[in-house]
Amino acid sequence: MRKSHRFSRCTSCLLCPLGAMAEVKASLICGVVAAFLSSAVLAFVEDLDDTFKDTRVSDVWLVDFYAPWCGYCKKLEPVWHDVGAELRSSGSPVRVGKMDATAYSGMASEFGVRGYPTIKLLKGDLAYNYKGPRTKDDIVEFANRVAGPAVRALPSKQMFEHMMKRHDVLFVYIGGESPLKEKYNDVASELIVYTYFFSASEEVLPESVTLPELPAVVVFKDGAFFTYDEYEDGSLSSWVNKERFQGYLQIDGFTLYELGETGKLVAIAVIDEKDPTEESGRLKTLIQRVAKEYREHFNRDFQFGHMDGNDYINSLIMGEVTVPSVIILNTSNEQYFLPSEPIETMEQLVQFISGVLNGSAQAYGGDGIIQRIKRVAFDAKSTIMSVFRSSPLLGCFLFGLPLGVISLMCYGICTAESDDGSDDMDALKREGLTDEEDEEEEERQHGGELEGPEEGENEEEEEPEVGEKDPEEKKTD
Repeated sequence: MRKSHRFSRCTSCLLCPLGAMAEVKASLICGVVAAFLSSAVLAFVEDLDDTFKDTRVSDVWLVDFYAPWCGYCKKLEPVWHDVGAELRSSGSPVRVGKMDATAYSGMASEFGVRGYPTIKLLKGDLAYNYKGPRTKDDIVEFANRVAGPAVRALPSKQMFEHMMKRHDVLFVYIGGESPLKEKYNDVASELIVYTYFFSASEEVLPESVTLPELPAVVVFKDGAFFTYDEYEDGSLSSWVNKERFQGYLQIDGFTLYELGETGKLVAIAVIDEKDPTEESGRLKTLIQRVAKEYREHFNRDFQFGHMDGNDYINSLIMGEVTVPSVIILNTSNEQYFLPSEPIETMEQLVQFISGVLNGSAQAYGGDGIIQRIKRVAFDAKSTIMSVFRSSPLLGCFLFGLPLGVISLMCYGICTAESDDGSDDMDALKREGLTDEEDEEEEERQHGGELEGPEEGENEEEEEPEVGEKDPEEKKTD
């Protein structure tokens, strides 16, 4: 037993350094692998300099123009590396790069960079701005869409059905060569940043789709299809821009910004999805029904949807919107409309929307001078309140320190002026008194010279009188 015990101790002692060496070796391997992976990821995103202008034409580039001090740029950086890795692994022809716009400001200005970060896809002589959410999937989808052909062909029914399932909104040109196709190609090149464009022959269409005439431009959405009519819908570009959204959708801040480019008014049911109520469900259902049943009346001028919570709406109107409620926004001039009474029925909602359309409903807000001043004050107040809510100490430092410095400067300026004034007055007084004293001294001296002998004589005459005594004093003696 004793030998066995010694042997076990010896074995454990021998294994300890071996185990330590194994752990060190494993950590070194992990470090090398991590360094290799990180360098590989970094290789997916290329750092660009001023030579990029001459070499970019032969490739399709997705470029992030950033500033080193920009917080949003730092937040985008890990997402940008994921975008580069995704595009490289999927075999996309798009090359991903980033450029310090502060170091190469001349080149950034040539590409029209006005803020940070700015994402652009450069394809030949064309530059496409990305304005979507800064997520990996959205950016990758944008790059693949814009890098490919502006108009993609659908050669078979299977491909057509596949695209119908994949896209909520599908624009398709149907027919052969025509002036309409040329317009369609031009619009596709312009608006490819927003949506896909396809072309197909009449044979690949589903049997349920019948068109009165060809060629035609058709949009498939909301379980139906709608045909472009040049006489009723105006320009093809305007029609596509207005039809690129579903008739009813969930709206957030970014979607509302995009809807502003369509020129439509936005009718929104403001609800709380975290705490759904019967009233919220009823208003949401009414908005959905109007969007579907009154499409012919309101589709050209209105977009319908719902928004979760009222925080974003409150910041837009600089007021308070109750939840649930209905509001109509005009994003072009920052006006908004509220119903004069609670919406209870479909007829009331239709009447309210019609009143906004014909101008009889009262408009609030706007983009006048007074509203702009209110906007500046509101934004400043919101910024200060958000800073104090998130970090009171930081808020005190950011706003208290400058106010304290300004107060000290004002106090110093005021006290310096008053001190200088008092010193000047004292100096003037001293000078004035000195002059008066000099004059008085001269007058006394001059008067003394004139009255000096008389005073002497009077003193001599009065001297014997001083020695004489009054009669009463003599009697007393």
